[in-house]
Amino acid sequence: MIYLKTAEEIELMRHAAQIVSKTLGLVASEIKEGVSLKHLDKIAEEFIRDNGGVPVFKGYNGFPASLCLSMNEEVVHGIPSDKSIKSGDIISVDCGVKKQGFVGDHAYTFCAGEIKKEVQDLVRVTKESLYVGIEQVKNGNRIGDVSYAIQQYAEKHGYGVVRELVGHGLGKSLHEKPEVPNYGKRGSGAKIQNGLTIAIEPMINMGTKDIKQLNDGWTIITKDKKPSAHFEHDVAVVNGKADILSSFSYAEEAMRKNDFLVKI
Repeated sequence: MIYLKTAEEIELMRHAAQIVSKTLGLVASEIKEGVSLKHLDKIAEEFIRDNGGVPVFKGYNGFPASLCLSMNEEVVHGIPSDKSIKSGDIISVDCGVKKQGFVGDHAYTFCAGEIKKEVQDLVRVTKESLYVGIEQVKNGNRIGDVSYAIQQYAEKHGYGVVRELVGHGLGKSLHEKPEVPNYGKRGSGAKIQNGLTIAIEPMINMGTKDIKQLNDGWTIITKDKKPSAHFEHDVAVVNGKADILSSFSYAEEAMRKNDFLVKI
C-alpha cells in the first residue's frame, strides 16, 4: 500500500532531508587527498546526531555505518573503511537521517582530484538523468514515466542502467512502496498523485548494466569494474508537481571552496 503524506508530514520530511543535505555539504568539505572513508563516516554521524537526527542506515539490516561510501566501480552500499581517498577517485556518498519520525535519504557523487573526462561525463549525465526523471513527477503520470525518462537519457549516452537496485517510496520508513526503477515503460506503474513521496536515484554505469555483490554482503560493484555514479533526491508531489525536499546546494557550495573536488 502506498502511504500518501499530508502537508504537515511532507514538511517533517523536508526537515529530515535538509539534515542529509547539510551532511553531504560537510562531507564534501572534508574530501581531501589521504582522508579515510571512516573519517567521513565519523564526522557525518556526529553532525547528524548534533542536529537531532538519527543516522538511519546504521544498523539497518546490520549495516555497520552511517554513510554508504562507494568508490569508482562500487555502485552503492560501500562500507566505510580505512581506505584513503586519492586523486582520480569518484565517491558516491549516500546518507539517510530520521528526525521527528520521518526519513530523508539522498546521495551525491563527488569527483576527487584529476578525473578523466570520460568519468566526468558519466557523473554529469547521471546527475542530469535524475532531473530528467524528476520532470516526469506530475499528476497524470505514472512511475513508469519517471523510469523511462531516466533510462532513455542514460542509454542514449551509451551507459548501462542498473536493474537490480531501484528508488523507492519514503516516509516513516526508509523504504516504502512504490519502487521507482531507473528503467521501464511509459504509462506503467503506480499513479503519481498529491502526497506521494519518493526517492529517485539513478545508478548509472560507464559500461555494462550488470553488477555483483562483494563478500562483505553489502558492497555492489560493476561486473566489468568500470566506474559507476549515483545521485538521489527526495521528491514530494505538491499541487500536482514535483517538490524537491532535498538540496544539493550545500554540497555544491562546499565543492566550490574545496580545490580537490571537480565541479561537475
